[in-house]
Amino acid sequence: MLEEANKCHPNIKLTYEIGNDVSFLDVKIRNEDGNLITSVYHKEAAEPYVVPFKSDHPRHIFQNIIQYALLRTLRYSSTLPEFNHERRTIKLMLIYNGYPIRYIYRHFNKFFNIYNITSTSILPMIHDKNEYLLLRHQLLALPTPSEHARASRIASQMDYNNPPSTSDPLVQSKLLKWQKESSSLKQIIIHYTYEQRLAYYKSKIHQKWNDLFQETSVMETKLIVGTRNNPNLTKELVRRSPYLQKRPKKQQKADNQTENQSKLFL
Repeated sequence: MLEEANKCHPNIKLTYEIGNDVSFLDVKIRNEDGNLITSVYHKEAAEPYVVPFKSDHPRHIFQNIIQYALLRTLRYSSTLPEFNHERRTIKLMLIYNGYPIRYIYRHFNKFFNIYNITSTSILPMIHDKNEYLLLRHQLLALPTPSEHARASRIASQMDYNNPPSTSDPLVQSKLLKWQKESSSLKQIIIHYTYEQRLAYYKSKIHQKWNDLFQETSVMETKLIVGTRNNPNLTKELVRRSPYLQKRPKKQQKADNQTENQSKLFL
């Protein structure tokens, strides 16, 4: 059966293993006395590398790295000891990449405060097993980024001014959000390429906006200032799938429309 499955795609190979633990993508599954324990899987050859703290990236990039690492750990770790072990691994990885200790602790605290976890220690910890299981159960029930993206794609095909009836609450929330935004202030969005010397450029733009247009009708327009990353080798050297490159643009657009229409009836 595996031989036949391996013929379907030349770049995907399936193998079988017999043992007490197995890894699939970045999840490790272990059998302990008949109980399946899941945790984050790290490849032995992989280095603990993330975007260095001294790199020329917007500040929110570093915050998102910490938040996502803890969120992934909370999702993947089925027990409290596994979570605490991976949390220490994350802290060491961040220190290795130049993140200050105070910065790490501050954003660890920020993450735990989101889920109403309080601790008397400098670095917040979950000491109670039941508290951890309850927190993890609540978190797993939340929509994932891919589910948010799917709901946005479906909602984009609908008229949010006259929304059709849908049983998906996530799609309904997207439609209501867009409907609220359309009836609120107008928006103008500008972007600039981020550099460390321009770290406070965004606040200065807002200050100039307020100074110039105070008490005028222009203030009814909401100003949004965004940043772009500097060009890097990863973007320049990334290799797209040959199949995606060879497909005509019209065919790609038709495939996307077909996919979106099929999801409407799921």
